[in-house]
Amino acid sequence: MTSILQVRNLTKRFGGLTAVSGLGFEVHEGEILGLIGPNGAGKSTTFNLMAVTYAAEEGEIEFLDSSILGLRPHEIARRGIMRTFQHNRPFEGMNVLENVLIGAHTRFERNPFSRRAFLEEAGLRRRAEELVEFVGLGELREASVERLSFGQGRLLEIARALAGEPKLVLFDEPAAGLTLAEAERIAAVIRGIAAHGIAVLLIEHDMHFLLPLAQRVVVLNFGAKIAEGAPEQVRAHRAVVDAYLGDAAAV
Repeated sequence: MTSILQVRNLTKRFGGLTAVSGLGFEVHEGEILGLIGPNGAGKSTTFNLMAVTYAAEEGEIEFLDSSILGLRPHEIARRGIMRTFQHNRPFEGMNVLENVLIGAHTRFERNPFSRRAFLEEAGLRRRAEELVEFVGLGELREASVERLSFGQGRLLEIARALAGEPKLVLFDEPAAGLTLAEAERIAAVIRGIAAHGIAVLLIEHDMHFLLPLAQRVVVLNFGAKIAEGAPEQVRAHRAVVDAYLGDAAAV
């Protein structure tokens, strides 16, 4: 598989605390990569470094062979990295389809009065309708987002991220707070995303959700990588069992 994201010697400090230390891994096209570890392991910091919410002290993050360090969030979105949030963030007062269309803003012609912009808007609306169907919200396309359940709101987050035509989607605990049926739906959607050649990087605490879903797993502890490999390899890794999985190694 083609590598689209390379993380090398990534380091982030907060005062005297080293939250991420010398981290390195790759994400491949169409791959689902899980990032796991105990609380305080550095997962969220790593996620925020890739989303350029934080600036790294050392190391490099390259996406499609170009550094993204120093860029702003809207700039990496335009390059093809989109994210979802642990807590749903819909634009209230708008319907489902309108929310998804907002995710396409990075692909829109800057001159709203040009003919090209008019044609783009029609195309983006068709694409938004397809994405609403893809995540299973087709019957609610005209519904106000205030009507959505928490699980439906999570699906909306995904559709909105996909509207930006990403090559990589960052998922921040997508199964958190969901019922078993809702989590299974999210897992099916994530598999569908990867099947279309879009890479997925996800942080998740629920190993019953993540281990059957991810093709590879990177494990952090105290800011450093302690293991990387297929889920079955990680399950059997002694350091991972001791640091994090424990009884979950039997998943």
